[in-house]
Amino acid sequence: MIEMTRPEAAADGFQEAWNTHDMTALGALFHKDATFVNRFGRLVRGVDEIVALHAPIHETVYSDSTMENEVIDVIAISERAAIVHFWSRLRIGAAHPAGPHSVDTLIQAVVIRHEGPWLIKALENVTLMNPRTGEAILRK
Repeated sequence: MIEMTRPEAAADGFQEAWNTHDMTALGALFHKDATFVNRFGRLVRGVDEIVALHAPIHETVYSDSTMENEVIDVIAISERAAIVHFWSRLRIGAAHPAGPHSVDTLIQAVVIRHEGPWLIKALENVTLMNPRTGEAILRK
């Protein structure tokens, strides 16, 4: 598990938890009452709900998926709060009904720190799409 010692480590931690399909590690990245908006617009609150949202898909359609994240920027709000934007490319394997394909998203995470590591307080994941057709697009 990645201990987030700096705000931008949210991207690495999310990637590592996803790629190992470790929902305990995923939950450890989040503040206990964090919010999460997935790429389909579903909002959940709290670590238990965040894990419950992800566990079934990691056992089925995303069981052979991998994620690659790239930090875009970190915007400091204070010494204990920051906004992290990162690109995310999800490579989905044969376990998905649509077969192997890739999806690019833009993730915005609000991270906070009290004592100990940084934790994600809120995360929103937005799929890159063509606004005219609704078709998912990949960034270059």
